[in-house]
Amino acid sequence: MKPALIDTDIVSYFLRGNEKVYLKFQEYLKQFESINISIITYYEIVSGLTFKNATKQLLIFEKFCTNATLLLLTKDSIRKSAVIYSQQRVKGETIDDIDILIAGIAISNKLNLVTNNIRHFGKIEGLAVENWND
Repeated sequence: MKPALIDTDIVSYFLRGNEKVYLKFQEYLKQFESINISIITYYEIVSGLTFKNATKQLLIFEKFCTNATLLLLTKDSIRKSAVIYSQQRVKGETIDDIDILIAGIAISNKLNLVTNNIRHFGKIEGLAVENWND
């Protein structure tokens, strides 16, 4: 396994008890000290659970985050995201800004992106992707 940034959809699968994803988390943690998530994923999970008024799930997620490394936006990740944005626009293949920011964080930190959306993120040059849900 390679060091990875976990995308929002995979975190959601984990929190919902997806067995395949849970086993991959366990395997990953045998090699690495913690799970990496981006500040963007943190926002997406918290905002979704807050909207649903899912207080219990929000507490579970916060507990999950105590054992995770939260990767922030940096100048470097923003610059990488800007390049991704430009490349995708030239190709005529737009991607949501929030996903471009996640990809920029992964590339900036030299991490694979673990996502269920391989087709979407796989279009980004220089981004290694894998799916823990197949």
